[in-house]
Amino acid sequence: MTKADIGIYGLGTMGSALALNLAEKAFDVAVSNREAEWLAPFVEEAGGLAPRIHAHADLAEFISALKPPRLVLFMIPSGAPLDQMIASVAPLLDAGDTLIDAGNADFNDTRRRFKDLSQKGLHFVGMGVSGGEEGARHGPSLMIGGSAPSWKRLSPMVEAIAASYEGQPCAAHLGPDGAGHFVKTVHNGIEYADMQIIAEVYGLLRDGADWDAARIGRVFDRWNAGPLQSYLVEITAQVLAATDPETEVPAVDVIKDKAGQKGTGRWTVIEALKLGQSASGVEAAVGARGWSSDIALRDTASRVLEAGTSAQELPTLDDLERAFEAARILSHAQGFAVLQAASEAFEWDLDLARVAEIWRAGCIIRSALLDDLAEAIRTDPPHGALVLAPAISQRLNAAIPSLRRVVAAAVTDGLPAPAMSAVLSWYDSLRQARGTANVIQAQRDFFGRHGFERLDQPGAHHGPWADPEDPVS
Repeated sequence: MTKADIGIYGLGTMGSALALNLAEKAFDVAVSNREAEWLAPFVEEAGGLAPRIHAHADLAEFISALKPPRLVLFMIPSGAPLDQMIASVAPLLDAGDTLIDAGNADFNDTRRRFKDLSQKGLHFVGMGVSGGEEGARHGPSLMIGGSAPSWKRLSPMVEAIAASYEGQPCAAHLGPDGAGHFVKTVHNGIEYADMQIIAEVYGLLRDGADWDAARIGRVFDRWNAGPLQSYLVEITAQVLAATDPETEVPAVDVIKDKAGQKGTGRWTVIEALKLGQSASGVEAAVGARGWSSDIALRDTASRVLEAGTSAQELPTLDDLERAFEAARILSHAQGFAVLQAASEAFEWDLDLARVAEIWRAGCIIRSALLDDLAEAIRTDPPHGALVLAPAISQRLNAAIPSLRRVVAAAVTDGLPAPAMSAVLSWYDSLRQARGTANVIQAQRDFFGRHGFERLDQPGAHHGPWADPEDPVS
């Protein structure tokens, strides 16, 4: 019997798509699933690819069907279910075999699993997969974290099935243990921010200018032909152009404005704070999704709380386009700053330019901007700050006035723009050579004698308000 090149456990939407992608690239794939009754229909529906797909209901048979050293890929929930599967599968494996978690996982769990399995002579890979079902089937962006031997064994397959950009695969070994899953988490955080910024622009045109969905969609379609070109802008244009067949009104107008989320945006914010970094654009997007769920409160508030009146003119389309460009650059810059901080904290040595490159195709945030960011990172900007790369700072200097006008119009007209406002404040904080944290340090010293550094003397100091005899509150 033919031994399979790789095994995939979990035949949900993404697992099935990856299995078919691998089979199409001439790899033999063993498949298994908790619900064994899924196996036969999956093989049958594979059509001409079925000879390369080998289904096994029994877990031991599934493992024994793999070529050594074995590669076992899990596409199942990455929490307790994955730990349970690892406990079941590990005794069936030999030293040098590799387990792969291809789901969205907390990188802290990935680091733990990597360490635990390495003590048993096994490799563990955290593989971020972006692109949804279509990407998994025809070419995703793949972010790999794991040992060098596991990458050597896995790389021919992931490079074959990944999306490509100008002939280069959108897949890379980014570092050990949790590096791949962390990069995927930040990818998703940037995705949250990008989607929120798009929604804010849509809201300004819908509620501020009273434009209908189709007219707004045509603007996004036009923007997609220029510097704002991206997958998310492209699909937004298509979404806004669609008509609901039941009501014959714009499809977007029959959708309840209650956004879901699966946690990766929140993880990005949590880890950014742990690392002492700002992901304020992502945080605003996560918060906006959260409060979108409280529809009853918003409905009541809409009749009680007033926006006030304003004579502020609505921004021009040119201003909206440039504001969108500036906000997108800033939210990406925040994401890359988080990645850099994590790389240093966990000694991953992330190649941030390569990260930008593997996001250029296959993934949800693919855009023309990423090619520019990759080039900018390679210029080694001052302090490693993407916003200080000459090409990026020049674009920001040209676009920030538009972002200011758009945010000002939104604020004065009572229209929410949390993500654009947040990244603009971050930008302005960066520009201040002398900020206001001196007051915070004085306050901390006053109530807690925490001390502070002086501009003119070394060491720790206390202010003239501090009485050493008074107890610390």
